[in-house]
Parts: sequence; structure tokens; C-alpha cells
Amino acid sequence: MRILYIDIDTLRPDHLGCYGYHRDTSPNIDALARDAFVFENVHASDVPCLPSRTALLTGRFGIHNGVVNHGGTDADPALDGAGREFWSRLQVDSFPSRLKQAGLRTVSISSFAQRHSAFHWYAGFDEAYNVGQYGLEIADDVHAIASDWLARNGSADNWFLHVHMWDPHTPYRAPARYGEPFAHSPLPAWLTDDTRREHWHGCGPHSAQESNGYAPNPTTALRFPRQPQQVPDLVGVRQMFDGYDTGVLVADDFTGRLLHQLTELGVHDETAVMVSSDHGETLGELNVYGDHQTADQLTTRVPLILRWPGLQGGRRRHAFHYQIDIAATILELLGQRAPSRWDGHGFASSLRAGDDHGRDHLVVSQAAWACQRGVRFEHWIYINTRHDAYHLYPDEMLFDLAADPHEQHDVAGTQPVVLSRARSLLADWLAQQLPDAARGRDPHDNVMAEGGPYHVRGKLPAYAARLRATERSVLADLLEHRSQPVGRT
Repeated sequence: MRILYIDIDTLRPDHLGCYGYHRDTSPNIDALARDAFVFENVHASDVPCLPSRTALLTGRFGIHNGVVNHGGTDADPALDGAGREFWSRLQVDSFPSRLKQAGLRTVSISSFAQRHSAFHWYAGFDEAYNVGQYGLEIADDVHAIASDWLARNGSADNWFLHVHMWDPHTPYRAPARYGEPFAHSPLPAWLTDDTRREHWHGCGPHSAQESNGYAPNPTTALRFPRQPQQVPDLVGVRQMFDGYDTGVLVADDFTGRLLHQLTELGVHDETAVMVSSDHGETLGELNVYGDHQTADQLTTRVPLILRWPGLQGGRRRHAFHYQIDIAATILELLGQRAPSRWDGHGFASSLRAGDDHGRDHLVVSQAAWACQRGVRFEHWIYINTRHDAYHLYPDEMLFDLAADPHEQHDVAGTQPVVLSRARSLLADWLAQQLPDAARGRDPHDNVMAEGGPYHVRGKLPAYAARLRATERSVLADLLEHRSQPVGRT
């Protein structure tokens, strides 16, 4: 079996044509989807980048593998401790190690490990190619390595090739040769100027007045002209959507080139292809313009398109799955069993039978920007917040995704029955997971004890000064009050 895993960073499903997007961002991925399984409700258990890929590697939730943050203690996997054997559990049980046990040569082309000091990512890979630009490369750079590898090895059997492209990730970096392909395409209708104006008077990193971080950055603006520094009007809204969508188009272009190369090698029909991402993206939702800071629907939901030789594709699956469930399923399709320690549950038998069975609900985590857990069930998402990433989010939010897919109307105050159920689901999940928690405690507790999520830790004094300099002193006062020891814990 040959498996090509195309990993497009920061790719939210609803900006692909095969998931209903009105812009033509993804002709090659859409063509693949017509003959593949398209999963509507797959979520990364832990976001953003480092927690997500660590979960995929280990098959385990962040609460179990120890990685939920981008810095501090909980940015590194928990060690085996005194029970560590000659080969660690990470080596024995990692996703690529299990693929090796199924007889596949495992290869990763990615700068992820370098960007995040996540060298555990290499556990189980026979070959690893670091593109060498800390995630600021463009798809051309990645494709050059991937195409060369396929030219040398693609005709052989039994390989797993992971190809990681960053292009939709900020800063938006699509080459100038792509022009402005969406200049005359309508913007997503939900982000009106009234909504943008309300966000302009809000706060938080990557909010409307600081859409490139904590303040506009002239150096970034010169180097990456597609990247908005602020969103003061609908021109700024267009710059954000066009910049992101052109990045998606670039990744799709090179996805098409890889698929075409499989055809040229004569192995297209015998190669399994998966397209997914490490997490989604908020593009204005919750006043986050082009980042992934929350445990919400837009950040944790990922596209999952899987074409598998011998299985009839062209089907949509709506059941809830974690991304690590997909990894477990791939092992099952290869005739292997997922390790007993994995939290991922395979459902290969369901795929073969044409059923659409999955989980009743999902619990998702974010602790690199905000410190939150979300519960995704039925048509709801509940978000419990311990640190708001300086956005002044309430402690609890509840959104009806059927009526409000862009999370504009928090209904926590008007849906007490649903809210109570969500709280119970989260409490029950924690009770089930904590006995096997990494380092013997909830990693979110430690994130808060160490001063909060990495990307906001120590940032408040300078940001409060910026808020006061931009006529938002009231917001600065509120944030400083929240940060006092008497605040949330």
C-alpha cells in the first residue's frame, strides 16, 4: 500500500469547494473529493499546531501525552519515567512506527519539528526532510523535495509520505505570480461592516485593530503585502479573506501537481490519499482575524478527505470523529490494531459497511493562546474559558452552530438545559481522563499556574499600554482587573 498524506496547515474546511465554499479555491482537492470519503465533523483534539500534531503522532489526547501549550512544561511530551524500556513508548506506539510495523517506509517532509522544537515528531519516520525555513517557506519549496522523492521512490510499493504545506497560515505569503484571483469574488456575507466595526472597538491579539498580533508591524507589511496589519474597513476584510484564500489556492495547486505525478508514475489508482490539516482558523469569528486561538468550531474542525483503494468513495460522513480516530482507522485498514494506550478509536468496519457511526460528542482543548476546553455535540459547541487570550470572553459560551455557524450569538444565558448538559459532558470527560493524565495532573491547571498560555504570558503590560494609546482604556482596565489573583483560576 502507498499512502500520500497532504497536510495543509491552518486549513478550515468551509473554505474548500467540496465543503460548500463559494470561491474556487480548491479545484484539485474538489476533484479528489468526488471519489473519496469527505468527513464533515472531524476535529483535532488539541490545538493549535504543536498539540495537534503531537496528538496525531501519539494517538493520544494532550491531557495524556502532556502537550497542550506552545511553551512551558506542557509543550513537551511527558516522559515514560522509571518504567521506560530500551525503546520508549513514543517510539513503539507512534503513528509512523505503527505504519512501519505494517510494512510501510515512512517519510515526512515538513519544517514543523524545527519551527516548534518538536523533535519528537521524528519518532518512527525512516526519512525526514526539514525544508529549513521555520514554516515561512512556500509550497514551491516543499514540492521540490516531495516531487524529487516521488520521482525516486513513488513507483515502489509500501510507503507513507507526509507532505506539509504552510501556505494558508499567516503571514499570507502566496507568490506575486498568483495575482489577485479573488479580487472580484464576493466576500463571505456573514462578516458585515457592522460586525467588523464592533470588533474594532474590542481587544485581543489578532483582533480587528491588531490583526497581525499585538500591534501593526511595518516590517511584516513590507515582506508580506498580502497580510493585513489592521482591519479598519471592508477593504481590510477583503485583504484578509483574499490573502487566506489565495494561500489555499496555492496549496491546492501543488496538491494537484503531486496527484498528477502519481498518475505519471502509474500508481495513482493504487495510492491512498488523505488531505487534512492540523487545525482550522478563525477569520473574524470571536474577533480573531487570521489566527487559531480558541477551542471553538472554526479552530478545532479540520477537513478530512480520504481516498482508499478498494473502498467506494464519493460519500459524505457526518458522524463526530477526532483526527486521531482517523489515524487508528488507517492502521485498521492496513490490517493492524491501534495500540491499546491510544485514545483514537478506529472505525474501518463502519467505512467498509457504508455506515456512518462515530462518537456521541467531542471534547477539544486549546492552551497556547486562550486556555479553553470546548464540547462539540449535536448542533452545539460549548466553550469553557480559564484564560481569554485578552479578548474578554465570558467564562462560558454556547453557540447554536445550525443557526449561527460563525459564532456571533452566545446563547449561554438563554439555554440553561443545553448549558447544563454541556457542563456535565465536560465534567464526565475530565473524570474519565484524569486518572491517566500526563505528569499526574490536568495540564490546563499547570498552564495557568505557570502564568497562562505561552503566547499571552507576560504580554499584558505592553498590550494594555497600546489599548490606552488607541482610546480603549476601559478595556485595558478590564483586562488588568481580570489578571489579578482574585480572578478566574
